Amino acid sequence: MPIDLLSEEAVIRLGGGTKAIERQHEKGRLTARERIAKLLDPDSVFFELGLWAGWKMYADWGGAPSAGVVTGVGTISGRQTIVIANDATVKAGAFFPMTCKKVLRSQRIAMENRLPLVYLVDSAGVFLPLQDEVFPDEDDFGRIFRNNAVISASGIPQFAAIMGNCVAGGGYLPVLCDMLLMTEGSGLYLAGPALVKAAIGQVVDHEALGGARMHSAISGTIDYREPTDEACLERLRRLIAALPPDHTNSIPITKDDDDSRFDHFTTAPEYDVREMLGLLLDPSTPFDEYKAEYGQTLVCGLGRLGGVPVGVVANQKKRVKPADGPMQFGGVIYVDSADKAARFVMDCNQLRVPILFIQNVNGFMVGKESEQHGIIRAGAKLVNAISNSVVPKLTLIVGGSFGAGNYALCGKAFDPRFIMAWPTAKYAVMGGEQAAGTLLDIQLAALKRTGNAPDADELSNLRDKVKASYEEQTDVRYAAARLWVDAIIRPVETRNVMLAALAVATRYDDGRAFKTGVLQV
Repeated sequence: MPIDLLSEEAVIRLGGGTKAIERQHEKGRLTARERIAKLLDPDSVFFELGLWAGWKMYADWGGAPSAGVVTGVGTISGRQTIVIANDATVKAGAFFPMTCKKVLRSQRIAMENRLPLVYLVDSAGVFLPLQDEVFPDEDDFGRIFRNNAVISASGIPQFAAIMGNCVAGGGYLPVLCDMLLMTEGSGLYLAGPALVKAAIGQVVDHEALGGARMHSAISGTIDYREPTDEACLERLRRLIAALPPDHTNSIPITKDDDDSRFDHFTTAPEYDVREMLGLLLDPSTPFDEYKAEYGQTLVCGLGRLGGVPVGVVANQKKRVKPADGPMQFGGVIYVDSADKAARFVMDCNQLRVPILFIQNVNGFMVGKESEQHGIIRAGAKLVNAISNSVVPKLTLIVGGSFGAGNYALCGKAFDPRFIMAWPTAKYAVMGGEQAAGTLLDIQLAALKRTGNAPDADELSNLRDKVKASYEEQTDVRYAAARLWVDAIIRPVETRNVMLAALAVATRYDDGRAFKTGVLQV
């Protein structure tokens, strides 16, 4: 990972900055990341998700690093658990639009993988200047509480600890959980003292209105009252220890497995993706490549990752020569490769084997010959098979992820359990050069209609401006800011991170039958 990304990550992890952290400590409270560190088992790894959420967004409001909430999977008392912790150093933990989407993403991961959830609540509620983007829709604030109820009904344990502010509608989140803890000095109420006075003229202090002692002894809303953050986190660990034990007690990540040889694939214009698979998959088990001589621009096959059988669908990045027909370009999906991958995905569902998609895709082949051979039909078949898959899907973007290629190889819209990306990933409807040319043509046509055709210098400047704007949007950080990917990972971390993702994704199989409906054949 380039050094600028590493340094940016360090800044993001500071949340609201050192002064805001000091203010949190002055209140006798830990920061979100300090709380998570104390909650997790010693020497365990926190598999953080959504670190880049909100990157370069909300500049008019001073920004919202990591969308003001820290989320991820960690091991607590030997149990893999989703942790969602409001970062009170960022606008008092208020919910921005991306905060809602990040919490919802974590809840979805918990539901799909049957993971217990822990909410460390320290939030001022909705960020009022953006309330119209936070409050009403099905992927907004209220959906979090709906999910709390649905998760509870499905038997997935939820624990909440109020460790600061918990006001207005946000109060429903912890109260909808199975167990509720609260620290001294925290507040839980629908309206604070000032708003109560303004609304009904009643004068009441913080503790009588919604303090920990009141909710413990009078309202009966909370289950455990704790003197400090540290005591609260220790109680949480004991409560989680009462859950049934996991089959796997920790996320299998070790620094020893890091392999810098992955870096080669970030710069090589062409490479054989089988070499990458040789580093990613278990070396002790051969990779059984499926239809190796057919549809060669997609490499499909069965291997093992951490001892777990996995199916792999990966873009080949070198030119290949089919037995019949012209040379085919790496990173392009042709009719034969789409047909092969669709059949392989169906086979993986028959075997109940999870699928790993490795994307470095320019898109589908275009042109008269490709259309006449049925490229749309073949692509639709692949999309259908992936859409209806019932086995866990993991997606890793190592280079381009363009257009319908993103869809056909399990992009975010197709429900991967996790979607990761290297820093070299590019995420857009088409490549920068093609898009810039198309956008430039559109702008030129508009200028010509108004009689303002640019001269050569103006045309060159316009082309550079259009390309720069488009390339900014293809930056993987732009995608991660909007949660189109769950994490940007260093190539050296690839095997460890995919091991962690697979460990979570294979916890649970709901037993659904695989059906595709009508296939275009």
